[in-house]
Amino acid sequence: MSNLIIYCITNEKSKLLEQLPYTLVGVGKKKFNRNYIDCKSKINIQKKEKYYSELTFHYWFWKNLLPKFKNNIWIGFCQKRRFWVKGNNKVKTFKILKKKIITKISPKLNKYDAILCKPINVNNPKKMKMIKRGLRNIMKDPSIFFIKKKQTIKLHFDMHHGYGILDKAIDCMNIRDREDFRRFVSKNSIFNPHIMCISKKKLLDKWFKDLFRWLFDCEKIFGFKNLAGYDQQRLYAYLAERYLPFWFKKYSKNKELNWVFFDITKQK
Repeated sequence: MSNLIIYCITNEKSKLLEQLPYTLVGVGKKKFNRNYIDCKSKINIQKKEKYYSELTFHYWFWKNLLPKFKNNIWIGFCQKRRFWVKGNNKVKTFKILKKKIITKISPKLNKYDAILCKPINVNNPKKMKMIKRGLRNIMKDPSIFFIKKKQTIKLHFDMHHGYGILDKAIDCMNIRDREDFRRFVSKNSIFNPHIMCISKKKLLDKWFKDLFRWLFDCEKIFGFKNLAGYDQQRLYAYLAERYLPFWFKKYSKNKELNWVFFDITKQK
């Protein structure tokens, strides 16, 4: 019996996904069959799905399923195009993906509280994109344009999701994390992306409490009405994506494992 359950979240049915040893979750407006968990029932935030993306399931899981888990079970999350893999992340075919995906946690990892996916680096934006999207940041500090260590998570967020939004969101964060998180996004250019983690019941409960308390407070500032377009509509998911690596690095002993982008929807 495996010591790991991974929930794979998708907004469309996939016969290939159904071949993987995952617990599948359907989000969004499309209808799903019994092979997929439906997070529209019980305690849910389904009406916010287009703003929260896969976090609609994370919330549903926290409120409805997590209390039923034993403390020693590893619980993980991934998405229809991003998967946890063992070894290197060279995956060119679905057949290789099936062989490489993680299905259990090695006893060697029991000394850790959480597992995060390997980080990405955002300190190499194209110069024209910096001028187009990061002009206000450059005007404030022109050296950003030339010095890589100043091309931080905060700059990346400002460029892609709106200047100053992250600062406003951090202002309403709990006092315990507020300035630490501000330093994290202002000083670092790498982070563990995609809201992917593997952990256990007690730590996940604490994570979800801090996360959704913050995001619900952010709703009071940003709301939903003016969130439009790819870069802003899913604002609350983008905020969570930056908060997750900070939170787990602050509150847990963690290990990083490989992940792969593999568009399963384009496979025959």
